[in-house]
Amino acid sequence: MSQRINGYAVAPEAYRIKAALEDYFKTTALEPSLIHLIKVRVSQINHCAYCLHMHREEALKDGDTEKRLLLLDAWRESGMFSPRERAALCWAESLTHIADSHANDADYEAMRAEFNEKDAVDLTFAIAQINGWNRIAVPLRQVHPQDKLR
Repeated sequence: MSQRINGYAVAPEAYRIKAALEDYFKTTALEPSLIHLIKVRVSQINHCAYCLHMHREEALKDGDTEKRLLLLDAWRESGMFSPRERAALCWAESLTHIADSHANDADYEAMRAEFNEKDAVDLTFAIAQINGWNRIAVPLRQVHPQDKLR
């Protein structure tokens, strides 16, 4: 795959503004490990190789395990994820597939059972953020620097 446009080179200010929201997430009560799981799971759904490379490596660096990341696509069938993580992953899938799910009440209620109002809003923003990044990287065919044949 080859890159269509180097979006960062063409519109660095847009990237800078979007990236500023990433700093906000560091100030929230959301655990970094939870944010990593959301970023990887949403990127799996959206088939964003660039973001999968980046966020998997960040998750591992911050202490998550290869086993959990390998099972992330099957989190519903795995006992390796906490109730809080499961609620966040369910909400992430619901919002990523919003045209079909309409952010249904069952998914919302499951998320709210684990997240207070502020954390629910922060989680929703985090999910929207990674979906946005995916929707930039995939159509521009952004290539991760390590995305090479062995």
